[in-house]
Amino acid sequence: MKFFIDTADLDEIREAASWGVLSGVTTNPSLYAKTGGKLADFEDHMVKICSICEGLPVSAESTAETTEEMIAEGKRLASLAPNIVVKLPICEASLPATHALAAEGIRVNMTLVFSAPQALLAARAGARYISPFVGRFDDIGDDGLAQLETVINAVQNFDYGYWDEEGGPEIITASVRTPNHVTQAALMGADIATVPFAALKKCVHHPLTDQGLVKFAADWKKVVEG
Repeated sequence: MKFFIDTADLDEIREAASWGVLSGVTTNPSLYAKTGGKLADFEDHMVKICSICEGLPVSAESTAETTEEMIAEGKRLASLAPNIVVKLPICEASLPATHALAAEGIRVNMTLVFSAPQALLAARAGARYISPFVGRFDDIGDDGLAQLETVINAVQNFDYGYWDEEGGPEIITASVRTPNHVTQAALMGADIATVPFAALKKCVHHPLTDQGLVKFAADWKKVVEG
């Protein structure tokens, strides 16, 4: 399974990239707002992310509301850098926009997916990536992982034809909160997990690993001090 980082913070992206595990970046308006970014700087900020992650897919989300506006904004975003992926929310307006953009070879990440029918429609319209959410189901007392498994099984039952050479559409597990979300997504066969940096750091650590490091350091100190 591939790891994307779900952030617009340049420092977080640089650090995650330095680990050698990063396969892409996803952003959204809320994540960009958290950086204190301004509207006038948005496209330049996306270009900076793309330069940090050269050759890796970087999802930049459209805020357009109509099909025509989504197509126009999608083309503009895709022109910023060759690794830009246009992120669109699943809705009636975004399906024809996805179809039109895919026909021109522009990759779309369909986001805010919460059901198998939504995912299947996104795949049929030509989405390169489909992002079912996990944590937001948990927030309302539902089982986000069960919903994710349903989406994965449904989408992987069929061939779609748009991205055969690239192997798409790929399922991006989104709204990831815990290492267990990552584990279960991997076991289910999700292609990608897009993970906030705080959750990504949690994936590195384990209490037994931390205890082992302390013990190794203490034992080595005895050796050094003779």
